[in-house]
Amino acid sequence: MGTGSIVVGPAFWIVLAVLCAAATIASAAGRLRVWRAMLTASARATVQLAAVSLVITAVLTAWSLTAAFVTVMVLVAAATSARRITRHRTGLWAAAAIIAGVLPVLSLVVAAGTVPLATVAIVPVAGILIGGAMTATSLAGRRVMDDLTHRRGEYEALLALGFTDPDAVRELCRPSLRHALIPALDQTRTVGLVSLPGAFVGVLLGGGGPVQAGATQLLVLIGLLATETVAVIVITELIARNIIQHSGGRIKN
Repeated sequence: MGTGSIVVGPAFWIVLAVLCAAATIASAAGRLRVWRAMLTASARATVQLAAVSLVITAVLTAWSLTAAFVTVMVLVAAATSARRITRHRTGLWAAAAIIAGVLPVLSLVVAAGTVPLATVAIVPVAGILIGGAMTATSLAGRRVMDDLTHRRGEYEALLALGFTDPDAVRELCRPSLRHALIPALDQTRTVGLVSLPGAFVGVLLGGGGPVQAGATQLLVLIGLLATETVAVIVITELIARNIIQHSGGRIKN
């Protein structure tokens, strides 16, 4: 019987190389124009995870280092979402949407005792929630900006009807915002039937039982739904109020 752990050896790296090559070749054959991004993302993931693997032991030894590490995760997530939403510097307000989604959920699960108040528990849970909030923020923010660009006539018609600028943005973009939550909804609906997500597998690989693994994954999935919903609402409000400046508003230099 094996230990259940991933074996890191020559075969591991060969498999990664083959999978990366398969993804890039398929994207190139399909003319998706993302093969370079795939190579870059794969290389970055390798370097970043290697770096995290080297520093994570030190990070988990002190709360100050843990707090700094989580802060870095939030900043990187905010910068990533900002680039997806707009080229204007106000896009960095995406950090507010991510924090608004993550902080209440993380505080609740820790305060209730469902996640231990320990660095080794806080870091992975915070990372999962931050990652989900980042994805939802990017998708929602991009959809709002696209609606304001490609449906400019409808936006101006709403203004002509007497809607304020924030109300016009909300009215125009609200129907498409649900699409930003489709990945989280689909993952939650199909968990255990289509996929066994990371938290479940991680607990099993760490030696936990199936019930503990299932409970952990359920907490993560429902937490992600709450986190991402709040992030979507907040990023939309930031754009609607032109805090993150949009094409309908006057860009300030």
